[in-house]
Amino acid sequence: MLGAGSKAGLVPLHVWLPRAHPAAPSHVSALMSGVMTKVAIYAFIRIVFALVGPAAWWWGLVVLVLGGITAVLGVLYALMEDDIKTILAYSTIENIGLIFVGLGLALAFKADGMMLAAALALTAALFHAFNHMLFKSTLFFGAGAIQHATGTRDLAQLGGLIHRMKISAVPMLIAAMAIAALPPLNGFASEWLLLQAILLSPALPQFGLKLAVPAIGALVALAAAFAAACFVRLFGIAYLGKPRSQAAEAAPETDAASRSAMIGLAALCVIAGLLPGLVIDLFAPVSDNLLGVRVPTQSGLPWLTIMPVTASRSSYDPLLIALFVTISACLAFLSLRRFGSRIIRSTPAWGCGYQEFGPQAQTRLSQYTPSGFAQPIRRVFAASVFRAHDLVTIPPPGDAAPARFTSSWTDPAWATLYTPLISALDWTADRMNRLQFLTIRRYLAFVFAALVVLLVWVALWR
Repeated sequence: MLGAGSKAGLVPLHVWLPRAHPAAPSHVSALMSGVMTKVAIYAFIRIVFALVGPAAWWWGLVVLVLGGITAVLGVLYALMEDDIKTILAYSTIENIGLIFVGLGLALAFKADGMMLAAALALTAALFHAFNHMLFKSTLFFGAGAIQHATGTRDLAQLGGLIHRMKISAVPMLIAAMAIAALPPLNGFASEWLLLQAILLSPALPQFGLKLAVPAIGALVALAAAFAAACFVRLFGIAYLGKPRSQAAEAAPETDAASRSAMIGLAALCVIAGLLPGLVIDLFAPVSDNLLGVRVPTQSGLPWLTIMPVTASRSSYDPLLIALFVTISACLAFLSLRRFGSRIIRSTPAWGCGYQEFGPQAQTRLSQYTPSGFAQPIRRVFAASVFRAHDLVTIPPPGDAAPARFTSSWTDPAWATLYTPLISALDWTADRMNRLQFLTIRRYLAFVFAALVVLLVWVALWR
């Protein structure tokens, strides 16, 4: 758990990930987040499900709790950040948490002999790992396109990119909707499958699991809501509104090869969302190999519906939902065109009497900032979890200087675990540094003492 968790980014072993992924080139970041973290998940599955023998029920509880905490804290971290690639890196932590929730459920069900439920939870985890590779790679490629076009990754310096980068904005929007688990895209399909596995938990016999699994289900739902807010914030501030800088205003479209990669991955997000039964069937041999049971075949069901357990319990019809969404959107568009006002009224935003910046500058300055968008969530949740603090400096009456807003927060893992550890290592290193400056006689004395100790140990051992 420690080895795979640190490699994948489970809280509190996550601190390296949001520093390493943004530092790499964007295509490498896509591989690190979409593929490299899955190596740890593969190792965890192979060892825990295939090599260590029969599982104890509390193994699943440990994995569940760590996964649920990781999912919520990962997306809360993302909501606090303004750097696009750092946001995506923290979002990877959230999705790793969701995958480990599925693996924890599979362990718990396996320990209690509920093999079909274990197969469902394992399939949900694998499905979400596959989906995360698709939409997170698309998003990192898009972040690279933004950085190349504008020279910055700071959300506060972006805006209006949908008018300058019209083609690459489309796959970014699809990937943002997929990672926010909006139907009928692939992120919703895998998270829906995970929730179906959670709904089977009342049959577990252990009282601890009966209490913990619904609580983890609530954390999964909370993480999904936070993820929607996070990616509305990312896409809305980066692509919509007015440009917040000259670089954003003059941003060129990215090259054809980059657009092709983004469009291809976004198309796979749509296909996996509309045809989830085909993807679920592809994972069936894995659960059959590890658990001896597989989820019922989905590809033969009418309307490509997925029914992971039985029709009486739950079903999901992605094609019908896609059809409903399309018809509703078209009717809303036609209604607005037919009955909406045909008179276009355009006026600059009121600047509170200050006109020296000009109408365009007023429009830019009156938009939501990344910090302003996240402020309600930051005040409600991050104030206690991350000790987030907002400081507003307002000039006195009569002073025309602008007000200043600063926001700060602390990673509790750094504050409680790594900072004391680093301090202890520094203290130890300072003390042991003296060993460099000893005389040759003292070094020989150390060698002699070590030899005596080893000889005594060998004699006692025999």
